[in-house]
Parts: sequence; structure tokens; C-alpha cells
Amino acid sequence: MTTFRLSPAVSDAFPDTLVAVVTATGLRGHEPWPATAAAQEDLERLLAAGTWSPADESDPRIEAWHTAYRSFGTNPRRVRPSVDALGRRLAKKGTLPRINAAVDSYNAVSVRHGLPAGAFDLDHVTGDVEIRYADGSESFTPLGEPGTAENPKAGEIIYTDTTDVLTRHWNHRDAHRTRVTDDSTHVAFVLETLHATRDGHLLKTAAGELRDLLAEHSTRTTVHCLDPAHPQVTV
Repeated sequence: MTTFRLSPAVSDAFPDTLVAVVTATGLRGHEPWPATAAAQEDLERLLAAGTWSPADESDPRIEAWHTAYRSFGTNPRRVRPSVDALGRRLAKKGTLPRINAAVDSYNAVSVRHGLPAGAFDLDHVTGDVEIRYADGSESFTPLGEPGTAENPKAGEIIYTDTTDVLTRHWNHRDAHRTRVTDDSTHVAFVLETLHATRDGHLLKTAAGELRDLLAEHSTRTTVHCLDPAHPQVTV
């Protein structure tokens, strides 16, 4: 069992935070995921037809994350929130990246709803996971760069377990150690908003959509919510 925890300091600084933790057990990443492929293709068709476009930094959902990044010393135009970077890539290229079925699923849900998303292979997570401010001593190995070690700045918001940092700048980039692959069978996916009062229903809808995509290819799925009033969940 893994406990996800929102630290008191982060709760105090961002009191309207809501994080959905969607778990999937018994994932079968090597089989076809036609519903995920269709979700990606639908977004690409809508974009090409001019009837939909991904949220950009003028959208309140993205603007809130830019403001949060600045509050902990990160320039969001140089180091972008994941959903912002993904939406910009989609708008420019007209296509979403194809990585693997599980990652493609949360990417499609993320960009459709304008909400940051990420995932951790729980078989490679050590101890519990906390969203907290870095103290400057932590280490981070970026996704796709197993030989690289970075040190988040003190005051930067991170996801971390008992070994090292899982995500820098709250939701900019995930770590290599806990990356989700076709072989991952026990995964926690996260979707986030800083404005639960405004976007809580949107986030819960997105979490339901992600759970539906995962449920066809896993033995068990769950959805838990993390907020300042309920600052920890065990999955």
C-alpha cells in the first residue's frame, strides 16, 4: 500500500487544491487499447477541423499553474506545466505523442480537460508519496535521462517518495525510476487542479474518463481524492 500525502505547507499555500489519484492494478499494457487510440484521434480531428483547441496560457486553468510556478520561483514559460507543454505541442504538430497505452490515456484526458496529469509505477515507488516543498537536498533523475541527477531548488514544490524526487516543479516532468511502460502492472495516475471550487467537477469527470480507459485493460481500478481537508489517501 502507498499513501499519497499533501503537506500542510502546500495546503496552506494552495487551499483550493484537489488531486485525483486513479489507480490501476493488473494493467495489460501489451494488448491493443482501441478506446485510447480513438480518444487521441478524436482530439486530433477536432483540432484539424477548428472546432476545438487545447487550453493555452490565457485559459484560467493554465494561468493558475503559471501563477503557482512563479510563486515557488519557476519561470512557467521556460519550464512549463505538463498540460501546457502538451497542449502547445498538439497545437503546433496537430498530433499527440504515442508513447504507450497507459501514458497515451492520461495524456488524452489531460489535454482534453486542460488539467495536468502524471503517473507513477507503484512497483518502483518506495514508501509513501508526498507533495511538498523541496529543502534543496533532494535528487531527481529526469524521465529518459537515467544518467542525469538534478537538485530541485529549496522552495520548489515536488512529488517525492522515500528515495528521491518523482516530479519536479509540481507537475513539469516525471522521474525515470517510476516511469510507466508497457510492462507496468500497478500504476497510480494523478490529475490536478488548484481551483477545486471552480474545476472540481471537471477534474472528477476527467478522472472518471481515465478510469474508464484503464478499466478495460486492468483487473481493478479506483479513484481517490486528495485535498487540504483530506490530505492523505492510501491506495
